[in-house]
Amino acid sequence: MMVLVLEKVPTSLRGELTRWLLELKAGVFVGRPSALVRDKLWEKACKKARDGGCVMAYRTNNEQGYDIKIFGDYSRHVADYEGLQLIRRPLPPSKATETRDEQVKG
Repeated sequence: MMVLVLEKVPTSLRGELTRWLLELKAGVFVGRPSALVRDKLWEKACKKARDGGCVMAYRTNNEQGYDIKIFGDYSRHVADYEGLQLIRRPLPPSKATETRDEQVKG
């Protein structure tokens, strides 16, 4: 099983992906392609994303049971903590400044 989420990408890319995957909501695709097809679809999405972003989660044989890939201008980032992949959201600019100020004072 794979889930592919696209943000701010051309509609033509979304149309191409509907040939292999089911689009549950605008930019959210699911399917169960082979590993080869999955990798080719990922390459296509990254190549045609332009200024947008892509994130893909797919089943694999590791401790978590899945892997995550992110490409381009995406609002979240993958952080690796001792072999576990977690998602990080950047702090808003005002919160980031407050956190740095507290660290300097502390």
